[in-house]
Amino acid sequence: MGFQCGIVGLPNVGKSTLFNALTATQSAEAANYPFCTIEPNVGRVAVPDPRLETLAKIAKSEKIIPTQMAFVDIAGLVKGASQGEGLGNQFLGHIREVDAIIHVVRCFQDSDITHVEGTIDPLRDIAIIETELMLSDLESLEKRIPALEKKVRGKDEEATLELSLMKGALDLLNAGKPARLLEVKEDEKEAFKRLQLLTSKPVLYVCNVSEGEAVSGNDFTKKVEAYAETEGAHTVIISAAIEAEVSTLESEEDKIDFLKSLGLEETGLNRVIRSGHNLLHLITFFTVGPKEARAWTVHQGARAPEAAGVIHSDFERGFICAETIAFEDYAACQGEAGARAQGKLRQEGKNYTTKDGDVFHFRFNV
Repeated sequence: MGFQCGIVGLPNVGKSTLFNALTATQSAEAANYPFCTIEPNVGRVAVPDPRLETLAKIAKSEKIIPTQMAFVDIAGLVKGASQGEGLGNQFLGHIREVDAIIHVVRCFQDSDITHVEGTIDPLRDIAIIETELMLSDLESLEKRIPALEKKVRGKDEEATLELSLMKGALDLLNAGKPARLLEVKEDEKEAFKRLQLLTSKPVLYVCNVSEGEAVSGNDFTKKVEAYAETEGAHTVIISAAIEAEVSTLESEEDKIDFLKSLGLEETGLNRVIRSGHNLLHLITFFTVGPKEARAWTVHQGARAPEAAGVIHSDFERGFICAETIAFEDYAACQGEAGARAQGKLRQEGKNYTTKDGDVFHFRFNV
């Protein structure tokens, strides 16, 4: 199951530096000029989860396999991107393919690194990107609505729902607001997703600050946080420069010591990854045994057979039941045998809703 977060922002805000640190590679060329990244680079990263270490220790698992997320480094957008400026149409197309947007905002002063707008103003930068995405969505909707109206006149129920959602999104966009602010009912979410609107995607604002401001942020980050609150979005403060340095350190001990020397408890990247996971409303379940302890990802609300299908389609097709132990019970009882003895192992059927931290053993027959 692939979940992708697209890293976007103006040129020279630290996107490729962040991506390189995330994937611990230098596959995205970080250069001090616009459009050094033409094709989007995709990197898969482990989602940090200390529960996995606990489970592996109890079960004496030979291997630990975390769940993963994909991050896509998308080249910097500029004013006029929706009209094709700076290869804008191509870059907007890349954004359309991702599930969520990691919007990197420059919140640091550095005369050696040029800014395409000449000055540092994160709210202006956010507005530039948001405006281009909204203009692209407006153009897309205005082109599609006439054809949909014909289908509605032919009593097409699916088209009627889509048209209603399109018009609601159009009203928001014309008012200068992103489509993600549209109130969408549970049974309308799939239809809304099919519209593939750029501004319907959830957003995490990543404030890139200088090394000395990584702990507490600065006046720029406070402005971004206040703005994010107005649309129910979240922010993470990082220093891409620090993250880049940490990614070059080989041992975990060296990384911890380096972060402590800067007053940091963990990398900003861990917070970005976890926030990206939460942004997509994902939860984690586990399978544990002597060979491996492994984390898996499903959407919130997924039934047990759907979770089984993430491991193998046969598990979902022939699903009988899920032997289930909550992580807390597995840890407290020191494993499956202890949990069974204390009545903490449950047999759940097809209608069971997966909970974050469930330890599963699936029974199936194909």
